[in-house]
This record gives sequence, C-alpha cells and structure tokens, in this order.
Amino acid sequence: MKVIKRDGKSVDYDREKIRIAIGKANDSVSEEDRITDRQIENIIKYIEGLNKKRMLIEDIQDLIEEKIMGLGKYVLAKEYITYRYVRALARKANTTDESILSLIKNSNKELAEENSNKSTTLASTQRDYIAGEVSRDLTRRILLPEKLSKAHDEGIFHFHDADYFIQPIFNCCLINIEDMLDNGTVMNGKMIESPKSFQVACTVTTQIIAAVASNQYGGQSVDLSHLGKYIRKSKEKFISSIKKNHKNLSKEDIESLANDRLKDEVKAGVQTIQYQINTLMTTNGQSPFVTLFMHLKDDDPYIEENAMLFEEVISQRYEGIKNEKGVYITPAFPKLVYVLDENNCLKGGKYDYLTKLAVRCSAKRMYPDYISAKEMRKNYKGNVFSPMGCRSFLSPWKDKDGNYKFEGRFNQGVVSINLPQIGLAAERDEEKFWKIFDERLELCHEALMCRHEALLGTPSDISPIHWQYGAIARLKKGEKIDKYLKNGYSTLSLGYIGLYELTMLIKGVPQTDPEGEQFALKVMKYMRKKCDDWKKESGLGFALYGTPAESLCYRFARIDKEKYGTIKDITDKGYYTNSYHVDVREKIDAFTKFKFESQFQPISSGGCISYVEVPNMEKNLKAMEDVVKFIYDNIQYAEFNTKSDYCHVCGYTGEIKINDDFEWECPECGNKDKQKMNVARRTCGYLGENFWNVGKTKEIKARVTHL
Repeated sequence: MKVIKRDGKSVDYDREKIRIAIGKANDSVSEEDRITDRQIENIIKYIEGLNKKRMLIEDIQDLIEEKIMGLGKYVLAKEYITYRYVRALARKANTTDESILSLIKNSNKELAEENSNKSTTLASTQRDYIAGEVSRDLTRRILLPEKLSKAHDEGIFHFHDADYFIQPIFNCCLINIEDMLDNGTVMNGKMIESPKSFQVACTVTTQIIAAVASNQYGGQSVDLSHLGKYIRKSKEKFISSIKKNHKNLSKEDIESLANDRLKDEVKAGVQTIQYQINTLMTTNGQSPFVTLFMHLKDDDPYIEENAMLFEEVISQRYEGIKNEKGVYITPAFPKLVYVLDENNCLKGGKYDYLTKLAVRCSAKRMYPDYISAKEMRKNYKGNVFSPMGCRSFLSPWKDKDGNYKFEGRFNQGVVSINLPQIGLAAERDEEKFWKIFDERLELCHEALMCRHEALLGTPSDISPIHWQYGAIARLKKGEKIDKYLKNGYSTLSLGYIGLYELTMLIKGVPQTDPEGEQFALKVMKYMRKKCDDWKKESGLGFALYGTPAESLCYRFARIDKEKYGTIKDITDKGYYTNSYHVDVREKIDAFTKFKFESQFQPISSGGCISYVEVPNMEKNLKAMEDVVKFIYDNIQYAEFNTKSDYCHVCGYTGEIKINDDFEWECPECGNKDKQKMNVARRTCGYLGENFWNVGKTKEIKARVTHL
C-alpha cells in the first residue's frame, strides 16, 4: 500500500508508524485509559484489511481515532487528536527545506521540466524558483482553504501557478501595444515617446515585452499589425532624406532607393525582436513567454507594410537562430500565430505566397500555429484576435462606446479539473458520475473565486507598466484595479483534462464512437453551462478552456495510477489526453480529426487548439498545404506536430539515436533534453523515464515499468 502525505508525495506504508503514534498517545494517559498491544494490533490489521492500494494519511488517522473511540477510550482518543494537532503545527512551521535544497542541487526533476524558457541551473532563475516554492508552501498551508489544498494534492483539480499566488499578479494578457506605441509609455520612471521609425518601434516593443513579463506570470501576446504604420514612417523618412540629398533623382529612382533601405530596416527590426526576446532575461530569470500574432486585414491601411513584416518574421523563423556551436536552432520564443483569411487561404488570394512560406516554416520549425478567421468570426461575434500565451481566448467585451476590445485584457488564473478521476470514482455508473462531477465543479468554482479575491483591492502601483502606463490600463497612482476584474473584462478559466479517458470509462468507447461522441459533447456543454451560470450569478468572466498542459496530463495520470492501479487505455499510458483531443493512438486521418474536433472548439471558447501529426513534414509540403486549406474552412485553431524523430531545438528531422551514455541525442545540435525532442515510438512503444532499445546492436539495461 502507498500512503499519500499532505504534500501529495507518495511513500510506502509502514505499520510501525501507526504503532509508534498510538504508543506515544498511550504513554501520556493513565493506565485505565490505555489500550492493549493486542488492540493496537487489531487497529493496524483493520486498516491493512481494507486492501487499499493507496490511502491518504488523513484517512488512516481518522480510522485510528474512530477505532479508539469505538473501544470507549475517549481520553486516549483526545490525546491522539492532540498529538495529531501538534504534529500539524510542526509541519506548518516549515515544509520547503527539501524542495529548495533539491532545487539548488539541481536534483528537482519536476521543476527542471516545468518550463521551456526557465533553466533551473541559473542563479537568477533559482532565486525565482525559491520564491515559487515558498509561495506554493504558503498557498497550500495558509492561503487556500484546507479542502481546496487537499483537492489539488489528490489530483481532483490542479490549481495552476501556485508558485505565484502569494503576489497579486495575474496570468496571461494581450498587451495593448497600439496604445503604448502611439501614446508613449513609462519604464523605470523614464518616458518612452512614440517611435519615429520601425527600428525604434521594434526596440521599444521588446523593452515593453520584457517589462510586462517581469511583472506577471504566463505569456504576453502582441499583434504585429500595429507595427505596419512605423514601417511607413521609416519609408517616408527615407524618401525625405533621399530627396534632400539627391535632388536630381527621378521619382522612380527615389522610390527604388527608399524601398531598398526599407527592406534592410525591416530585416534589422525583425532581428531585433527575435534576438532581444531570446536574449533578454526578465527579472524572474527567464526569456519572455511571447506570442506574435499575424493577421492581414483587408481594411488595414498598412496591409502592404504588414505583409512585408510578416514575410520577414516567418523567413527569419525558418532560418532559426545560431546556438553557441554556430548551429541554427529553433528558438522556443516568440511563438507565432498566423491567421488564414480570404486573401491568403491558398485559394488564389493575393497573399497566398505568405501562407506557402508559413507552411514551409511549420514543416521545419513547427511554427506558426494557424487560426481560421472564417471560423473564428462565427464563434466570437465577428471578431478575430490573438490567443494569449497560454492559448486561452477572451470572451467578446464592449467598451462604453460599444466597440469590441481585446487588447489590454487578461486572464486572472486557471483551475483545471481531472475528468478521468471522476470516471474512476464513479465506477462506470453514469448517474454517480454526474453527482460527483457537480461536486467537483463546485470545488473548481471555489478555487477560481480564491484567485479573483486575491486580486481584489490591488493598487495600480503593483505594476506601473501594466496598470498606469498602458499595457492594460492608464490608472492613477494608488488607484485600485478592481474594475478590470469585474463585468467580464478579464477571464477566470476552468480547464479540463482527459475527455477521451472519461468517455472510455463511462461509455466503454472513445468519443469518436457515436455513443461516445454524444456523451463527450454532453460533458462539454455541461461544463460550459456551469461557466455561463457562474458568470451570470457573479458578473465575472468565467470561461471554459481546453488546457494545453502536457505536464498536467502526466501529473493527473500518475496520481490516479497510484490510487486506482493500472487500467487499460486509462492509467497504463502514463498520461491523459489533452482537453477534448482524440487520443493519438486512434487510427484517424488529419482531415477527419480536425472536422471531428471542430465541434468542441465553439463550446470551449475560453481556449482551444487542435493538432495533427504529419510524418516527414518537409517532404509533405503539398499535403500540409491541403491541410491548411481544410483548416480555413473547418476549424478555428490548429497546429502541426510530427510523427518523425524531431528535435525542437534545431528542427532536425531524422533518426535520433541513443548515445553511449544511454541518452537520446540529436545528431545535428547535440540536444539531450528529452522534453525538447520527439522520438517516434520504437518497437516496444515505451518512452518513459528509462529507455528500452530493442535494436540488435545495443540494449539499454535499465529498470522499466513497461516492456
């Protein structure tokens, strides 16, 4: 039997610990109030006789109290309760020593794999992680009600970003870059005026990104189309300068010279954005988590300038950035989101050439992601706008003048529910499932309200770049941010993991089966209705969000496997399926998968993304273009992945082999981080903590859980 401690860690059951605890209580009471050794043994045997594979330590202690009371030893029971209380106080004194020391020694594997833009070996990042461990500890012990802390530890839900919860800061946002560039901003007490050229606009944009990233967690998204006007400003400056210095040139020659200079400036400006995002370190020791949004709008007066800008951004991402060995690699940031519209959806539009370039880039570098403007307008009242860094979407919101507003808005926080665990607890009883589902959704609601209440009353001084100088608002010093937390201006996101596994547990079929599909849609609509009801009751912006959290898929599955054991197609995989996605092992083609999943995206309007896996992507450009055309007509938000061996660091596609140190190693750039590579499943299909190679030349002799 495994015993789950209060911090969520699993340890082997030890019967002697029960005997010692009761013995200490026994020793502190008089002879007539004690129980005998035989009675202690009977209590231990009763607990063991339950034949549980996993028990919470609190449940064991509750059983001990119950049995002592049943023996009529009330004084002893009181003493045992007191003993538990004293032990609880001791635990509350300090629970971070072990995690912090393991971080400093670089032996905390969970933290090391948590974020792609944070290195746990750097001193600056370690300081942020140390603060994060203290925040997690205080959140679990003091800030969250005990039942919510317990629910998080048991994997009922996941309270995201507890490492930042002690501070009144929020999750992701859409930076109001238009306001900040047009009207100026202030950083570190210094006025930054509106740029007069594209190059300066790029520099200011990256400075804003770094400042914003230093005062929130999660990502920031920037709509690049706001930079188009500064490209035109640069061109006008070049024309004016050429006219002044070369009075005899024709209009055509002046235009040609200005365009040549402009191309150089656009290239240099985009390099500034790309390199500064990847080399600037925020005050929490990491690269900014940035998404660049690219949408060519026909009514944009700067559409030609933006087409030039987007082409350069995609071209530079295709090329990559050199690492310390001089090898071109794929930078983790900025993430790119490319919008498909009538003018570029590969149906003869003026800007189809850009989409073809984007597809080539996706084949080599996995980005950009794709948004269908056609489908998005259906789901968001005619609007097209960027997802936030966490891939969540805001609900449509109008200002006092009746204009839709998206930039300058944000997400207050996320709580994700573990759907498969409800199915496991319901034991295939659908009526029981809906009852447990209701109870757990209410727990999620309470946890989300904790996030909201933690931000109420925050003064704008907490982050001037956000609240006083335009990233979100232009409040006065000392003014409270409360009005931006209410009336749907910002969102509170209910995430969910494992719709596939839940459907298998309750219906015995995947959600692609007609019976499973009906059930899966019913579950989705039920969660959406809950969010809508909470919104109606409180006026707060609750949203249903398909959490794209890979690490959470593993965490929930690990917890449930410890409690419920190995269950075929559920806990045996070691992971749960993200949100509403079809499981990767189902035999389904890309078009069918996207068409099927598209029906879930409008329900999950607080965040949704679907993907397909394509083998040897650079050899399948035509097929990828066909998929992109299909995306435009059928699904709002999608991305490509690959079934081939693939290194996310350098973009290498080919066979990745195990080196002499028994590690996967990219032959192109030497990357050994398994979290940053795709290794197509070998014969045995197991790719877990220990690797098992069934090739003839080498065998990895390691302990494995699956063969």
